[in-house]
Amino acid sequence: MAADNIGTTMYRWAEDLFPINRSLTGEGVRKTLQYIKALIPELTLHEIPTGTVCYDWTVPQEWQICEAFLMDDSGNKIVDFRNNNLHVVGYSVPVDQEMSFEELDAHLYYLKELPDAIPYVTSYYTKRWGICLSYNQYKALDRTKRYRVKIDASHFQGALTYAELLIPGQSTQEIFLSTYICHPSMANNELSGPVVATALAQYLLGCNERKYSYRIVFAPETIGAICYISKHLNTLKQNVVAGFNLTTIGDDRLFSFVPSRNGNTLADRAARHILKHSGEKVVYYSFLDRASDERQYCFPGVDLPFVTVCRSKYHAYPEYHTSLDNMDLISPKGLEGGFHMLKNIIELLEKNAIYRVTTIGEPQLGKRGLYPTVSTKESRRSIEAMMNFITYADGAKDLIEIADIIKVNAQTLYVIIENLKRASLLETVENYNVQQ
Repeated sequence: MAADNIGTTMYRWAEDLFPINRSLTGEGVRKTLQYIKALIPELTLHEIPTGTVCYDWTVPQEWQICEAFLMDDSGNKIVDFRNNNLHVVGYSVPVDQEMSFEELDAHLYYLKELPDAIPYVTSYYTKRWGICLSYNQYKALDRTKRYRVKIDASHFQGALTYAELLIPGQSTQEIFLSTYICHPSMANNELSGPVVATALAQYLLGCNERKYSYRIVFAPETIGAICYISKHLNTLKQNVVAGFNLTTIGDDRLFSFVPSRNGNTLADRAARHILKHSGEKVVYYSFLDRASDERQYCFPGVDLPFVTVCRSKYHAYPEYHTSLDNMDLISPKGLEGGFHMLKNIIELLEKNAIYRVTTIGEPQLGKRGLYPTVSTKESRRSIEAMMNFITYADGAKDLIEIADIIKVNAQTLYVIIENLKRASLLETVENYNVQQ
């Protein structure tokens, strides 16, 4: 995949996936994962049967919906599930009956503050039915008419489906990327995470060398993450050194950061550093602002080093969880920016290590071709980063810490580190135990 086409490619994937009706379980999730598997053949799909207990949660029944509409007594369809799959409350029980407006009103959901938007509403664990419509549609309803509501849906014993990809590296230590695939037709909230995760998977599979191994998971939000953790907790706690929740990363407004509960893990430090030096506008949140799967990965007893790097944060943009979160909200440019931000964080983690200068006293750089033969104010400025780096390369500090201390973008130190290594002036400290 050519770098200059990556945004367009991800946008096309999102266009293909947008019409699919996804939920916690069911064919929409499987169809989505099969599409992604066609792009990443190494992806493996797994199913957890209905009724499986995962810690304090139980895998729900599968939900399938074939048809749904709201029709007045003149035969006019006011809403039709075929036109927009947000028109039905997720996991609605079946209904097919006529009723008065007063009876219907208790089952209607809308947003006064966004009169043209259809809200996204779910009732996963309590049996009910509901119709979602815009406030303008709601206001236009004739209170004197009778209405027919039909929701052709069913609940049955089935399974929750998720997918994972394990990409081996030189180390068994892992970088964990997690995203969710459980929302219907919403672009930034639902599809930006999976398409960026897919592009990152293709990038990582194409890398000739990887220091870390990579675990990439596509699962329903909350219940999927909890089920996955329950099956793999010991392995995750032993191997994961940094984790990233990928969501709402497709618009081109700004970037956002939600830290881990710890706040100072390797994932926190790497993400903050790249975001700080990205030149982009970034909104930094607290872990108190969490609302996605970082909740599960950072929960006490799990305690994985997980952060969320996104663009407009979930709950923080007006189109969130509505029909206005459509393909116009995301863009090739926004998706490409999200991809490159995560790619730069991953590259920093790959380069990050504790370094130690090999000389006692400041080395003579000139005889190794690393120092200008004529010392001027300008040439001094050009090697300042190198001199500052070796001053702090004491075998106790890692690359991110040194870059933060000397106030430079760690990415500008990659070439300097390679030059110093070639000159035998720098060594990597072995047995680097990252802070979790």
